[in-house]
Amino acid sequence: MKYFALIIIFLSINFNQKTDKLNGRYNYLLEDYGLYVQKDKITFKDSVFAFDNKYLPKGKISYGNVILLENFINTDLIISIPKDQIKKDTIQFYIHNKNGGGNYLDISEGRGKLIKIK
Repeated sequence: MKYFALIIIFLSINFNQKTDKLNGRYNYLLEDYGLYVQKDKITFKDSVFAFDNKYLPKGKISYGNVILLENFINTDLIISIPKDQIKKDTIQFYIHNKNGGGNYLDISEGRGKLIKIK
């Protein structure tokens, strides 16, 4: 009977946990002189993302303390998203240059927003 109760507890814990992964479609906006300009739409699915523009390559998502989006149009750029942002409908992100020298994630070259499409 103890084992049966433990199995039920473990199953209920697994069903109630939410995944901390990006999923769905978002509008991709970049900040330009204080204004946000929509550039494209982007679709996230677990550890891969793709722009609606067919000619842009698919990218990969790395999950950790900070979520990193890699393989954009310019392969030197990387986007970082604070982990607490992914539960929101409007996600703030920061753009970094891998060739910036030193710890490139400490230096932001730009920023933008992802706005969830419902």
